[in-house]
Amino acid sequence: MKLTLQQLKTFAAIARYGNLGMAANELCLSKGAVSQSLQELERQLATPLFDRVHPRLQLNAEGKLLQPVAEELLARVLDIETMFASDSEPVGQLRLGATQTIGNYLLPILLARSEQTTTPRISIANTHILSHALAHFELDLALIEGENHHPDLIADPWLQDEMCIVAAATHPLANQDELAISALSGETWVLREPMSGNREQFEQLIQPQLSTSRIGLELNTLEAVMLAVEQGLGISFISKLAAQDRINNGRLVCLAMQQRFPRQLYLAWHRQKYHSTALRRFIQFCKDEAGMI
Repeated sequence: MKLTLQQLKTFAAIARYGNLGMAANELCLSKGAVSQSLQELERQLATPLFDRVHPRLQLNAEGKLLQPVAEELLARVLDIETMFASDSEPVGQLRLGATQTIGNYLLPILLARSEQTTTPRISIANTHILSHALAHFELDLALIEGENHHPDLIADPWLQDEMCIVAAATHPLANQDELAISALSGETWVLREPMSGNREQFEQLIQPQLSTSRIGLELNTLEAVMLAVEQGLGISFISKLAAQDRINNGRLVCLAMQQRFPRQLYLAWHRQKYHSTALRRFIQFCKDEAGMI
């Protein structure tokens, strides 16, 4: 058996995308060359690695066994290539994911402070989407704000955040103190989409304490949520980190509640993910910066 790194690289790309064309674009190869490389790999292993479900290729049981091993081998090869580099700096592009609060309000600060030699590829999405991407090795690391429910992922506690209930400055509750959550029954809510970290927190911490709850809008970005609240379309439950600038300039008010809502942010990765030198350094950098954000 004479497996090649190119065959494994091709397999890994197809496994991530489930599509020959997208894998070919990443590898800068023709679609025919990618298909041929996969066929040769499957021939040498004497087993198919994908189920052909048009228009996608879905990993079968054998492919799922091979994927983490191939990903680790390719990452180790990259480490070997950079081990003796003259500048001793890791190369290779990290694939990072971040939820919207982190991606829009924390990650740019982290990247500006980091000393990455290669700019990471960034994906910003909700926790559910990022968890799916991690589980399929489409990302190396994700910075998430929601709880991890995927059995193949590790979520390492990273940074403390706080949730708050915000309203327009002209809202009748804006100047009241020590509000109980039950006092918000009957209010109209502007919320993130289902399966987002913010929505999950609302459903766990706020909604059960309301006798009635009316969702006026569901929006898929924090900026849209906050703008809707500013315009008096309802109140919302969001990260204080995201709303701080608007609170400081009076565009939003953080309602004075009897209860506080701290939450944990996490660094998440696949439990079988090999941590390359670049990935280990970035994780350690994030942890070191946690006390300074």
